[in-house]
Amino acid sequence: MWFFINFVFFFTLLLFIWYFGLGYFSIKKLRIYNKKNTYTNYGYIADSPLSPSVSILVPAYNESASIINSVKTLLNLHYRNFEVILINDGSTDKTFEIVKKEFGLVKTNYFFDYRLPCERIKGVYKSKNKQFAKLTVINKNNGGKSDSLNAGLNVSKNNLVVTIDADSIIEPDSITKLVKPFLEEKKKKVIATGGVVRILNSCDVENGRIKKINLPKNFLAAWQVLEYTRAFLLGRMAWSQLDGLMLISGAMGMFDKETIIGAGGYDINEIGEDMELVVRMRRYMAEKGEKYIVTYIPDPLCWTEVPSDLKSLKAQRTRWTRGLVSTLNKHSVIFLNKKYGKLGMLGYPFWMFFEWLAPLFAFIGVGFTVYLGIDGVIDWRTFFLLYAFIYSFSIFMSFWSVLFEELTFHKYDRKRDVLKLLGIAFIEPLLYPMIAFFSVVGNIQVIRGKTGWGTIKRTGT
Repeated sequence: MWFFINFVFFFTLLLFIWYFGLGYFSIKKLRIYNKKNTYTNYGYIADSPLSPSVSILVPAYNESASIINSVKTLLNLHYRNFEVILINDGSTDKTFEIVKKEFGLVKTNYFFDYRLPCERIKGVYKSKNKQFAKLTVINKNNGGKSDSLNAGLNVSKNNLVVTIDADSIIEPDSITKLVKPFLEEKKKKVIATGGVVRILNSCDVENGRIKKINLPKNFLAAWQVLEYTRAFLLGRMAWSQLDGLMLISGAMGMFDKETIIGAGGYDINEIGEDMELVVRMRRYMAEKGEKYIVTYIPDPLCWTEVPSDLKSLKAQRTRWTRGLVSTLNKHSVIFLNKKYGKLGMLGYPFWMFFEWLAPLFAFIGVGFTVYLGIDGVIDWRTFFLLYAFIYSFSIFMSFWSVLFEELTFHKYDRKRDVLKLLGIAFIEPLLYPMIAFFSVVGNIQVIRGKTGWGTIKRTGT
């Protein structure tokens, strides 16, 4: 029993030290970013003909209900040099027909190479209306999201590409902010950059724009606001500063196209294609011996709906676990390998021990504690002291993330929303056994060879 208690204590202590360190580096990165922003003229970047040209890739499958608003929103982004490439991935509803009619599309003789593998492209379409000259639509056989992104990369004509989900809402100046790191970095090649993803549930949306930002009414969705804030503003901010970032959210990210192609494009067999691609791009650059960075900006650039029921949440988290395990296994050569720099010495070990193994240890720990309690041999004084330590730290980190939010972007204007988030921070530690259980289920699914995304129920905003 004492071995188990000591193991849990020292593992937890190590985890706390890691998170304190991440908090420090996130603050450092934020200060650097804000200082640079003081001298940045985003309007000039957006309007200048010298700014890099960008291709926005939008995979769409059965999105007939919202696709028109999504496309129009993208076409009205505040940036001069860009194209929107909508990839209809063999939709079985009226997605393609609706888009074709709305934008006056006609099939064109559009030259492209199958540089990356993808399902057959049946046609490339452009609009007869010059108002929609920036729009290109690909109609292809169904192959999934990764396959669609490979098709979009094959057709795209610009070296910087942005990948987004069709049901996401992005800020009007998001491209301008994402492109900035590619402009300001001189010593290393920027191969990818991402930004903060925010939660859309319960927000007031009109014509593809957010009119009013509200904290989700649903408890599970509101809890994920706290979780996302902590993950993006503290976690990814710090890993960007440490040069150990392994993930650019699939909801929105900007990439150097030639690096993607050189690394082999999206793997259509990967369930966690966003993480796996970033890791593979980093391996590709390191093995070539080229200096590079993957960076992150703290601006809220993208809004997406999150699961609001347990079944959908379970489907999402088990898929995340399967994607994580697959990526770690596929790129195990990186682990503690100096050749891959801080990715190998810091980033990969962290994701392995604290993102993959920690939930498994936690679930086993809960079960073992129950066993000891039933057996009557547990030292309850030690147990409650250890639990109070863990519980207090969890609340501290959540409060810290809310403070970060309030000091930076202050998206929730109503005091009651902030107070609700702080209240959720006291409840959140009690949810961790459930999240750990989802992780265990995800690992079992890996062993059983499960594939596919699972079903996530969309309720709208």
